[in-house]
Amino acid sequence: MSQLADLRKSYERAELSEDASHADPLRQFEQWLNEAISAQLSEPNAMTLATVDGSSLRPSTRIVLIKGYDEAGITWFTNYESRKARELAANPWAALQFHWVELERVVRIEGRVAKVSETESDAYFASRPLDSRIGAWASPQSQVIAGRSVLVSNAARYAARFLLHPPRPPHWGGYRLQPDTWEFWQGRKSRLHDRLRYRLGSDGQWIRERLAP
Repeated sequence: MSQLADLRKSYERAELSEDASHADPLRQFEQWLNEAISAQLSEPNAMTLATVDGSSLRPSTRIVLIKGYDEAGITWFTNYESRKARELAANPWAALQFHWVELERVVRIEGRVAKVSETESDAYFASRPLDSRIGAWASPQSQVIAGRSVLVSNAARYAARFLLHPPRPPHWGGYRLQPDTWEFWQGRKSRLHDRLRYRLGSDGQWIRERLAP
């Protein structure tokens, strides 16, 4: 316990000011994401997805990978029968978080989630490596299985069935979160961190405001 209590880090790499940030949060996100990629961070596209169970109201998180972003929102792909999919079906509001530790930056995004079109899901699925396409068929995601042998057996069975051309499973596809809130966090010295929040106003324009750390 004492070792944890003694852990300290001074954040001094950069700053985030209103003058130097973009008025559009999507442009600010694009800049930071590109800088994370250019810095050759380990999996800069990894983001935490938080959902809430519709009946128990218990939150849950997991790591997913961003596969696209534009004015429509943030996109990722997964199994539509997984725990997160069941929770999104009951409660479509969710949150995403990127943590680029080496850059001392966090991006938080909140909004409503909806499935992408089948055409978009088909196109992305076709671009995946063969093993990943077979894996989408082989894994009954979030279900209890007897052991790893179940996955190996399923993969072999579907590989033999589909050979080099597995189609997209009907239970697999994309989601898109349409943000109504963004927050950009830049670590600063003495724990006086920079936090800029963008929230969508009633007129459809983004309101940028500073939050106390």
